[in-house]
Amino acid sequence: MNIHSIKAIYNFEMARTRRTVLQSIVSPVISTSLYFVVFGAAIGSRITSVEGVSYGAFIVPGLMILSLMTQSISNASFGIYFPKFTGTIYELLSAPVSYFEIMLGYVGAAATKSLIVGSIILITAAFFVDLQIMHPFWMVWFLLMTAITFSLFGFIIGIWADNFEKLQLIPLLIVTPLVFLGGSFYSISMLPDLWQKITLLNPVLYLISGFRWSFYGVSDVSVSVSLIMITGFLVGCSAIIWWIFKTGYQIKQ
Repeated sequence: MNIHSIKAIYNFEMARTRRTVLQSIVSPVISTSLYFVVFGAAIGSRITSVEGVSYGAFIVPGLMILSLMTQSISNASFGIYFPKFTGTIYELLSAPVSYFEIMLGYVGAAATKSLIVGSIILITAAFFVDLQIMHPFWMVWFLLMTAITFSLFGFIIGIWADNFEKLQLIPLLIVTPLVFLGGSFYSISMLPDLWQKITLLNPVLYLISGFRWSFYGVSDVSVSVSLIMITGFLVGCSAIIWWIFKTGYQIKQ
């Protein structure tokens, strides 16, 4: 494995983040903080606690997952799409670098950026509410798995997209609604029975539920199911990327 090539791609992507720190780091943190303040103040005054956890603290894991998912997808998709758009992807493909090494460089950088944002949001939230992390190992594990998995998903979107509109299509129309409807700001036990059953079809629910369990020991679904779902999604994204590299889909064209 060519470690130098992976580091070069990784460092290039991280340098781009440092040049656009307001857009890459500050903007998502401010946006998420506004979500926290608005939902915590407006709804928290009416709902004092959910499953024994204060409402302000209850929504923190959901906000972190929302930020992690959107940032991972955005960073990875734009990272691989921009070289395609400018034509510099062909220089990369002609270099002695394997597809796997290219993927590691871009996905590693995207996941790192997302983890930085998620960590800052966690620290920021601690100033507003009393946080507790009952299972720190599993909290870090869910953070890593979420960042890596959705960076892989964003990498797929970046390869699939052939214009900037498609680059934003799936995150805006599919991912964000699934996060909002996946229990980010509420427990599904608060919903009518029919909507509880419908919500169980939302794969993001299992991720948010497992992550919230790592904080407070409460969850809407079994933690083992949450672990299986995020692992399955990681394997699925990896399989799609393997197929893309094998066939050259949207890369060799």
